[in-house]
Amino acid sequence: MTAQPLTADYAPGRRVPLRAILGGLRHGGGDPTWRQAGDHLWRAAVTPEGPVSLRLHLEPATGGDRVVAQAYGPGADWTLQRLPALLGDHDPIHEFVAHHKVVAECLARQPDWRLGRSGLVIDSLVPAILEQRVTGRQAFAAYRTLVWRFGAPAPGQAAELGLRTPPDVAGWARIPSWEWLRAGVDAQRADTVMRAMAVAPRLQECAELPREQAWRRLRAIPGIGVWTAAEVAQRALGDADAVSYGDYHVAKNIGYVLTGAEVDDHGLAKLLEPYAGHRYRVQYLIAASGLGRPRHGSRLSLPTHLPTRF
Repeated sequence: MTAQPLTADYAPGRRVPLRAILGGLRHGGGDPTWRQAGDHLWRAAVTPEGPVSLRLHLEPATGGDRVVAQAYGPGADWTLQRLPALLGDHDPIHEFVAHHKVVAECLARQPDWRLGRSGLVIDSLVPAILEQRVTGRQAFAAYRTLVWRFGAPAPGQAAELGLRTPPDVAGWARIPSWEWLRAGVDAQRADTVMRAMAVAPRLQECAELPREQAWRRLRAIPGIGVWTAAEVAQRALGDADAVSYGDYHVAKNIGYVLTGAEVDDHGLAKLLEPYAGHRYRVQYLIAASGLGRPRHGSRLSLPTHLPTRF
């Protein structure tokens, strides 16, 4: 028999675009920790209190501004206590000023989007490490393989949908070297995961630390550079300033949209100076609006970010 879930409501008085807010927590179309079933969105994770399955339902009768949440498993209470943060309640969007017409237009297209904060550092760190120096397709396939092989059935009704929680810290640490290779993960990335798991409690503390201290702690792990730290900060810490320097596409796309010409990371930093505190917000708004430099010819199998930045 499935244990009864804990429940909570979130009604911020604005529309809550669930998929847009939580989409960054999904790692590819076949992510075993994520499922949309009808008008319900499911997500499985491992919290500091244990595994959890979270089901979110947007109440259409309220105009889309009320979310009903149900959570199963040992991590249910931990998760529901942080539901407002997960759905963007702490996003300082009121401080944001659009300094370019195109950015203002992007904001107008998605006025209800907020940057959420999962509070789960390891949950975002491992996938970010897997995404270093490879295409998104390769990274998603690796994560999918490892979660299916070494994760566990998600608590509650989510298991009936085939959802799985990723391995916990001990589970990631137990994966042998040949299994990483079978999943398409080279030794350098696997070693970075192992180093992170060795200090996982200290990394999880980043969720409660001031921004600069959290970044220093993340970056102290060999193999975790500015790009990887930004990916974690965006998702786990709700850092609206965590722009993805080192990404293969981001600087070129933002440069083209704002100036009509591609730029490198140095040029991107100059362009985004007026947006200090919200530089990732600009990155998101432009990408979510489908804007970027034109693509010519067949698509290449390029890394998602530069090989010298990880």
